[in-house]
Amino acid sequence: MTDRSTQFWDRVAERYAARPIKDVAAYEAMLTDAASWLSSTDEVLEIGCGTGGAAIRLAPHVARWRATDGSAEMIRIARAKPAPANLSFVVADAEQAFDGAPFDVICAFLVLHLVPDMRATLREIHRNLKSGGLLISKTYCFRDMNILMRRLVIPALQAFGVIPRFAVLRNAELRRAITEAGFVIEASHTFGSNQHAHYIVARKAAN
Repeated sequence: MTDRSTQFWDRVAERYAARPIKDVAAYEAMLTDAASWLSSTDEVLEIGCGTGGAAIRLAPHVARWRATDGSAEMIRIARAKPAPANLSFVVADAEQAFDGAPFDVICAFLVLHLVPDMRATLREIHRNLKSGGLLISKTYCFRDMNILMRRLVIPALQAFGVIPRFAVLRNAELRRAITEAGFVIEASHTFGSNQHAHYIVARKAAN
């Protein structure tokens, strides 16, 4: 993250933590699918873990879960929650999160559109996965939204500091970036009514 991005997330962390999940059924469906790809022996890294909700739910399915975020305030809130013993929360942005590599699985939920260089981050994720390892991600593709949202609503919200700056991606562009980083996409879904949040499971080729 940039310093400005970190400051944004530190500033909104309490409000973010208090915000209810908009579509509980969709969130539960995503967690269920993510869990189905995990193994009890897996060493997992999560980048951009926020206040730790997904990590706390998924860590019981694996051997170790290292959840990282560039915002110290997000991690402070995450550490205050009851959590499995195999879960650790670490302050580290997406460019500094890979201590302990290689991992069996790397998760990136709602973060790839926020990093300064998505393609560089994807290459780092690929490099820090074991042979045959998985990337489990969910990413907003704002360029596929209607023109009113893209040209008026989102810029206005960003100008007033309500939402952060982010890459405006198409789903096709996201998928191409993932495959160009060396992954094979094994599954792709949208859950619930938000058709712009793309959940993708991709595998690093086995040696």
